[in-house]
Amino acid sequence: MADAIIKVENLSKQYRLGEIGTGSLSHDLNRWWHQIRGKEDPYLKIGETNDRTIKGSSDYVWALKDVNFEINRGEIWGVVGKNGAGKSTLLKLLSRITSPSTGVIKINGKMASLLEVGTGFHGELTGRENVFLNGAILGMKKKEIAQKMDEIVAFAGVEKYIDTPVKRYSSGMYVRLAFAVAAHLDTDILILDEVLAVGDASFQRKCLGKMNDAATNQGKTVLFVSHNLSQVQGLCKQGMLLENGQLKMTGAIHKIVSEYVLGNQQASSIDITQLPRVGPKSNDFFIRKINFITDTTSIKENELITFDIEFECLRPIKELVLGFVIRDTMDANLIECRSTSTLKKMDIEHAGVYTVEVQLSPALTAGMYVLSLGARSVNGPLEYVPSVTNIEILPGNDEQEEWNKPSAGIINTPSIWTLKP
Repeated sequence: MADAIIKVENLSKQYRLGEIGTGSLSHDLNRWWHQIRGKEDPYLKIGETNDRTIKGSSDYVWALKDVNFEINRGEIWGVVGKNGAGKSTLLKLLSRITSPSTGVIKINGKMASLLEVGTGFHGELTGRENVFLNGAILGMKKKEIAQKMDEIVAFAGVEKYIDTPVKRYSSGMYVRLAFAVAAHLDTDILILDEVLAVGDASFQRKCLGKMNDAATNQGKTVLFVSHNLSQVQGLCKQGMLLENGQLKMTGAIHKIVSEYVLGNQQASSIDITQLPRVGPKSNDFFIRKINFITDTTSIKENELITFDIEFECLRPIKELVLGFVIRDTMDANLIECRSTSTLKKMDIEHAGVYTVEVQLSPALTAGMYVLSLGARSVNGPLEYVPSVTNIEILPGNDEQEEWNKPSAGIINTPSIWTLKP
């Protein structure tokens, strides 16, 4: 696309475990011999997926493997993934701190990176001198930097220490000044890797507001890495999910976060007998299965959802109550429904397998949600099965793409329960 500011094609980065540099002298000579003959690096043909949970058989590992994506000017992207997924490696490659093993990175603009506390700062220089140093590295003139100095210092809140060597700064002060420099100087791209985790809550909110303003009003492009998913969802519109060094998916940030948190736990029929329970099990009954009559992959906002809950009673039961909870990806309860809303007093007179049909139209905006089930008799323990399945709510029309977080608190959602013969 003509407006693309970052374009990555077949990007890969390979490391040799336990070695500094490229490895042994014999490996370097082998690489050189292949290079002068115009052949491919022989060690790019070997290596394992970067899964840190298992012991590998190769000395080489792909920290990133065949990553492709494109980011347009003015977009805010969240980079999501587990520890070791390749997020920091990707940002280091984009920032030209390290070079790729294969692939191409095309960047159309100036870039400022804040990958760790103190990135780009010289400890012996004062805060003021480091501001000028960073500006000079970005190609700015001294006069231009001086014009923004007061604004940078005020944002960072380090006026008292601006003429003190930064080696005497706390980690929080480091981050405050470093972020202020990166956000206020003349850059087109801002890359941040977990640095806001060091700052206090008020400064984090201040930084998130500044990044949003930089993208919306100044046309800056932001790449933001954080394990704080609420910050990622609140700031970013687009994102990418990395897994074991590979790009799993790109797209709207709520889909990225949902895939990261929940994976692909989504089905129309779920056998609940094998799922873990919370608390003591009931000796009178157990939930067997949930069957969605509505297609769980195509539910749109305000549409009716219908599903059956199948349960087995081992003996007659008085006043059985079934219920379910729907949560968002941040584990906040949004909807709680019980069979007593329709079946005021459900008495089971004979042992056997029964089914209850549930109908509801949840007032939920587009996004991914988690459904949990529960049941109990009048005097028995709660039979609770958490995280039974995911429910994806799609936008109600093709023009609505942005995800809106549901209002806080429990949403009042009427439900109809029917005991089937």
